Amino acid sequence: MRQLDFMGKRRIAFAVSVLLAVVAIGALAFKGLNLGLDFTGGTLVEVRYEQAPALDDLRSQLGDQGFEDAQVQTFGTSNDILVRLQQTFDNDVGQRVVGILDSEANPVDLVRAEFVGAQVGDQLRDQSGMGMLLALAVVMVYVAFRFQYKFALGALISLGHDVVIILGIFALFGLDFDLTVLAAILAVIGYSLNDTIIVYDRIRENIRKSQIDDMAQIFNESINQTLARTMATSGTTLLVLLALFFLGGDMIHNFSIALILGVVAGTFSSVYVAAALLLAIKLQRQDLIPSKKENDEEEELP
Repeated sequence: MRQLDFMGKRRIAFAVSVLLAVVAIGALAFKGLNLGLDFTGGTLVEVRYEQAPALDDLRSQLGDQGFEDAQVQTFGTSNDILVRLQQTFDNDVGQRVVGILDSEANPVDLVRAEFVGAQVGDQLRDQSGMGMLLALAVVMVYVAFRFQYKFALGALISLGHDVVIILGIFALFGLDFDLTVLAAILAVIGYSLNDTIIVYDRIRENIRKSQIDDMAQIFNESINQTLARTMATSGTTLLVLLALFFLGGDMIHNFSIALILGVVAGTFSSVYVAAALLLAIKLQRQDLIPSKKENDEEEELP
């Protein structure tokens, strides 16, 4: 079967990865993330209509009454509407929102009105950031223990690449970043790591049993051997995520976007970042095969 020359295109792939990373970092630096109510604090109001309303009309009605930053989305069914307000208002804000949205043609009832303090939002933001850093640190230790430190470095940069790309796209397009998106990013770290481990495992196996010293050729053979599995896994996962994106409703819209971006970026990075970096940092057969002296010492042990 014809082998695809993945490593022959690694310099082009590196250039694409660097360009995307620079754009993502620039978007994060100059625009920043559009943090949701979970992190900033504010007011959440849930209402229920008798008939499904047009969300754009609701945004216009709220904007005309001074709620310009209101985020309006469906919640469960098309008749249940969730209104997110960045500011914290008094206890009558729920009734005020109902008064603005209510009409004789389509009456609306207040389901709940909740307040999230800024201190809680700050705490969630800090804890989520620490959680993400801890996850990356654990991944690095795991890969270094299972494989070798050069593999750990490649895996860590690959996962960082995926996370930065997702965050950059959310910042660039001003998409709402809330706890569901954070959960999606943590899921992407696990997905991308799994894909990377599959490729790494085959690379290590082929290096140990191969008689050739051309690392690029060994890497190509390894990636081609795992390609069918990678495409099947990524393809079926994307089918589910596309169904969530188009049919899941507004509540998980950004969640599905983050996962779709993560699957695409993770599949790309497992080949052109994680694997290709091993060539850049000069992985050698000796890094994986114990020397004769080490073998002799092990045989002398009782």
